[in-house]
Amino acid sequence: MYSDVVDLRDFYQSSLGQVARRMIRRRIRLIWPDVSGLRVLGLGYATPYLRPFHDEAERVVALMPAAQGVLQWPRDAENVAALCDEAELPLQDASIDRVLLIHALECSEELRPMLAEVWRVLAGGGRVLMVVPNRRGIWARLDRTPFGAGHPFTQNQLSRLLRQMAFTPVSSAAALYIPPTESRMVLSAAAAWENLGERWFNSFSGVTMVEATKQIYAKSKPERRQRRHLVYKPATTSI
Repeated sequence: MYSDVVDLRDFYQSSLGQVARRMIRRRIRLIWPDVSGLRVLGLGYATPYLRPFHDEAERVVALMPAAQGVLQWPRDAENVAALCDEAELPLQDASIDRVLLIHALECSEELRPMLAEVWRVLAGGGRVLMVVPNRRGIWARLDRTPFGAGHPFTQNQLSRLLRQMAFTPVSSAAALYIPPTESRMVLSAAAAWENLGERWFNSFSGVTMVEATKQIYAKSKPERRQRRHLVYKPATTSI
């Protein structure tokens, strides 16, 4: 079950959420240091992590599942966020070079159809990066943050799922070793927690990440369902 988009927004406006965003975004940037001229899709609630790509990529799109809700993004420029059916992405085949999934995979009730859609819209040679709560980490055990919602994964579980859906895992990473606390003293030492965790406690990170490419020749692509044409009723109020 998805977290409400307003709860996600409020979390990332909190002190703990800002630290979590900084730690995870740092790791994402190490994996994708340059997206110049590429088309980037954020699926789930990815907007806190898309800002570094906004002025660099050819195009950035944020799609948020209907069960979660949508908020305008960015607030200081033309809106590029839209509501979608996670199993029917409103994008053309092979139209995206990079796909970032966060606050999506662990909450989806249509997991395999969603991954089949990601496979469809991903261009040949494109990359998908999945960021999910780590089953072994403390963040997945506490429900006071969005990383405690849904179904957490181990890195091996996530890699196995990707291979089943015709993706080839190419790299893995982890982030968020700081405990999920609002303590100012702990939050101020976030960088030290990350350095210590990366060196000694890699299996107990808050989130695990797997980057994968699209398999084209190794096996047949996932079976595609007949596409539906959905129309969402406009909201009567704004947030």
